[in-house]
Amino acid sequence: MSEIRDDLLKTVDRIFDEHCPKQLRESAEAGEWPLALWQALEEVGVTRAALPETAGGAGIEFEDAMFALRRSAYHGVPLPLAETMLAGRMLAAAGVDVPEGALTVAPVLGDDALSFAQDAVGATVSGTARRVPWGNACVHAMVAGEFEGREVVGLVLTAGAAGPVEKNLAGEPRALLSFDRTPLIAFAELKGARARLMAEGALYRSVQMAGALERILESSLQYANERVQFGRPIAKFQAIQHMLAVLAGHVAAASAAADAAVEASSAAPDEFAVSVAKSRTGEAAGKGAEIAHQVHGAMGYTREHNLHYSTRRLWSWRDEFGNESYWQSRLGRMIASRGADALWPLLTGS
Repeated sequence: MSEIRDDLLKTVDRIFDEHCPKQLRESAEAGEWPLALWQALEEVGVTRAALPETAGGAGIEFEDAMFALRRSAYHGVPLPLAETMLAGRMLAAAGVDVPEGALTVAPVLGDDALSFAQDAVGATVSGTARRVPWGNACVHAMVAGEFEGREVVGLVLTAGAAGPVEKNLAGEPRALLSFDRTPLIAFAELKGARARLMAEGALYRSVQMAGALERILESSLQYANERVQFGRPIAKFQAIQHMLAVLAGHVAAASAAADAAVEASSAAPDEFAVSVAKSRTGEAAGKGAEIAHQVHGAMGYTREHNLHYSTRRLWSWRDEFGNESYWQSRLGRMIASRGADALWPLLTGS
């Protein structure tokens, strides 16, 4: 681990340990904004870590920014950190100034569409976006759509646009945003904006799932070594050892896929690497959560235990920005379109 990465680990872990206790996660699910936690992250530049320095970023590499995001998922942080990083990176790529504060993105579902227009008054956006992450809690949203045959991204205020709010399995808010010629603060062309939004979202969710998987593996190992049955820790039983080995394998594979996608996507999402990462972390999320709850037994199914803060997020995130079936299909079409002779060079990077 590099010196920068080591310092970053100590900083973000300290913040999450101090400002993200169980009571805060519970109050956040009840609808209370964790202001002190957000301010602590802002003070050290984590919320703008994915931005280049020219756009007001913290001056660290993209891989380090994703490491901070991964640790936030490890700790079950109830904040739109991924969405803020995603929105900021796409706005910066289009040359749009990135505002302070928490940001969200829209649309996030494939069959939702937003349209842009411009008249004497100014630029506007119209359309409906469903299940927008933290859409009711963020002042600004980055929106992607079409304007005169070009794909663009824009920045809009969410005030007056937020409608009914649902929650995913993790208790995170997912809002309906409705725009009707809503004025845009700014907008600019960004090639492939909608596809990039989906790929960026899949990349960030893959990183988050890798972090949550690390947490459930650690918790499962600790519990199996502490829980005594028939006079010895359950980790000594072959059946439990097999389950832990399978879980460790899923976590290792998911981590490797997420790391490879981050490395390949420092400038913009790499479709092949992101497809692999979202597919593999999504599969690991389902299998991993199942095994973790089996190892913990009845204790792990209670609200009082901390395991659910990770497993509910895994179940939620695997379906957002395309589930594993969606990205496996994308991956298959991508490989088929290049022909059989291109498969081996694609896999080996040669």
